[in-house]
Amino acid sequence: MTAPAPAPATDADRRRWARYLVEERAEGLVYQRLAHRRSGEEREILLGLADAERRHEQHWLDLLGGEPARLPRAGVRSRLLGRMAGRFGSIFVLALAQSAEARSPYDEEQYATPAMRADEKVHYEVVRGLAARGRRRLSGSFRAAVFGANDGLVSNLALVLGIGATGVSSGFVLFSGIAGLLAGALSMGAGEFVSVRSQRELLAATEANEDAAATAADLDIDENELALVYRARGVGPEEALERASRIVAAARAGVERTATTGPVHVHSGDDHDIVGSDWTAALSSFLLFSSGAIIPVLPWIFGLQGTTAVVVALVLVGVALLSTGAMVGILSGGPPLRRALRQLAIGFGAAAVTYVLGLVFGVGAV
Repeated sequence: MTAPAPAPATDADRRRWARYLVEERAEGLVYQRLAHRRSGEEREILLGLADAERRHEQHWLDLLGGEPARLPRAGVRSRLLGRMAGRFGSIFVLALAQSAEARSPYDEEQYATPAMRADEKVHYEVVRGLAARGRRRLSGSFRAAVFGANDGLVSNLALVLGIGATGVSSGFVLFSGIAGLLAGALSMGAGEFVSVRSQRELLAATEANEDAAATAADLDIDENELALVYRARGVGPEEALERASRIVAAARAGVERTATTGPVHVHSGDDHDIVGSDWTAALSSFLLFSSGAIIPVLPWIFGLQGTTAVVVALVLVGVALLSTGAMVGILSGGPPLRRALRQLAIGFGAAAVTYVLGLVFGVGAV
């Protein structure tokens, strides 16, 4: 791995090598900590990345002639990733690590070996693959969380600004905000309950059973006919025939055993577990919407009035929108600032419409 120095090293070179050394150590620590929170294949992959970082670390140690007496601190990003990996070990760490791996300093570094440059590019692809796994696992619940919280933020901000712009009292604005929170949260919860319950009932009505397979030993039919059962469930012709052949053979071979022990029922994976609980979905939707909808109402809850309350509400909601937008950007591997500003523009744009309508109706009322 170690390559001879292409030119006499200067003090600036040695300082740069020391900086590379601490960064490699910090990155290796991130992967080690993440590996401790994983198991199976993901753990092995992360430990492999940590080993590669140690090889890079050794390269800079060799050039430096051993451990320097003084070393610089690792960058803020690397230290932050290390702390997050030790405490959370979440998809956010992998997403941030993916962004860090995308910016390799070795492309223009004459003292880095070609193998090290290639390693960095491979590391980026590996981390991106691990992050993609986490994103797939998180996508459904995260989408619901972002949707619920943002819906509460934007809809209740638009409501209180629109009502407040008409010139009514602060008490009426507060009542409207609380009513909007409860109405929206109850609507979200009820809608999610009905949606999940309906999906579970639909699954129950279309659930496959093994009645045909269980009686295969008693029927004087060719297995091709049983294959039609599987084809009706959406299985391809070849796979359906293979399944039917196995079922018939097993049923005929075990007919005497089942006569004494009772029928054996074969069940496929439980789709109901994938859909989830209707009550859990309803409660989570209620809470997620409420968590967003309460923020625009906080200034009026704490007694603020008029323009002051409006400005504080806009600041609080703006921070929340920027935070959720940046979080979406990090998880998706996109630019967090752009996603945050997009979220802010959408939320404030919707609120501006109702605020203008409130001004129009307020003036008309006077």
